[in-house]
Amino acid sequence: MTKHQRLTGTLDVALPPAEAFALFTPRGEEEWVEGWRPHFPADPIDDTEPGTVFETHGHGDDTIWVVVGRETGRRISYARVTPGSRAGTVTVELEPTAQGSRVTVGYELTALSDAGQVGLEEFAATYPEFLRSWETAIEKWRTARAG
Repeated sequence: MTKHQRLTGTLDVALPPAEAFALFTPRGEEEWVEGWRPHFPADPIDDTEPGTVFETHGHGDDTIWVVVGRETGRRISYARVTPGSRAGTVTVELEPTAQGSRVTVGYELTALSDAGQVGLEEFAATYPEFLRSWETAIEKWRTARAG
């Protein structure tokens, strides 16, 4: 059993990086992620500012997030902890393509418990499908917005 996973994958978004970047911010994900409702203990003016803290509640998990780095329009990184389950980082990087943006999403997670280890292994096994679901949800949102 693996206590640590480094997962990387890509998806395509039919928006230029400057626009697509907003979809991967704490508030921006509300647009296309069903049930994503970040809670900010200290309401930030800019939710991408490094040091911004927020919490999410979903899929049976309560997770604490901290923005740890950002290059607007290009890259955003988060530290995340689901107490008693897993902790690590998430990084989203955007590159321009002829059709919009190639988005590389990396998760580096460590299990904090046996149950967290099982969940982490399940997440790793379905990671490509997970990213495809992001691509599908974003395209559905983009099409509805344009409609």
